[in-house]
Amino acid sequence: MMEDSLHRSEYEYSGLLARTWDLFRGDTSRWEDRFLFLSLVREWGQPVLDVGCGTGRILLDFLALGIDIDGADFSPQMLTLCREKAARLGLSPSLAQQKMEALSPHRPYRTILVPSSSFQLVTDPSLALQAMARFHQHLLPGGALVMPFMVLRQAGEPDFQDWQLAKEKTRPEDGAMVRRWSTSRYDPVTQLEHTEDRYEVTFAGRVIQEERHRRSPATREYSQDQALDLYHQAGFDPIRAYSGFSRDPAQNGDALFTVVGVKAAA
Repeated sequence: MMEDSLHRSEYEYSGLLARTWDLFRGDTSRWEDRFLFLSLVREWGQPVLDVGCGTGRILLDFLALGIDIDGADFSPQMLTLCREKAARLGLSPSLAQQKMEALSPHRPYRTILVPSSSFQLVTDPSLALQAMARFHQHLLPGGALVMPFMVLRQAGEPDFQDWQLAKEKTRPEDGAMVRRWSTSRYDPVTQLEHTEDRYEVTFAGRVIQEERHRRSPATREYSQDQALDLYHQAGFDPIRAYSGFSRDPAQNGDALFTVVGVKAAA
């Protein structure tokens, strides 16, 4: 059996975490956020920037629809996977390897999307404010910033989640079985979640690869009031919070809400 070792990288999304990302997500074409983002892009306009684009779930989908959209992500491995997918689809996206708090795209945008609650990966409050300032700076007047936020622990849920099998899929290219086990700890005082994932690849009954990925902290939770305050501090006005990926106003207790903030017209 291959020895289990901690995967170390300057980038969180690397190794088996990156290479199994699409495998474990499966078909995302009917995900609810896709339809909300599409309607918001049609409302606020193009060009669009997909921040935290990863392997291109939203980016390549929208690009194939003829939407003028660019992508940015900090993980070089995720961007490589995105380029490989794009090539298979006959697409040529403009991609940049950049952190949110150091975002410096080559042009301004009418709509900036930060899908998959990726903004919550910026766990340092000062860097989060820097990222919000960058988003505001690189929007055209009258443009919109769209970001979903997820609640990390629902009321009554334990702060510690013991190891459990989170995902299990057969890799289509070689028939290998890929499994991911996960554990997490949430600190309600700091609103930070700490996670660890263990990946195992087996083929013909033999373990051929194992990796552990530890992220501490991994994500930060925001209440609706805290998320709205971030937008206010960055200068967005008006600001709206929607329930989940609907157009209904956000409600207390929503496990997921989407915030849209507008940069004032010149």
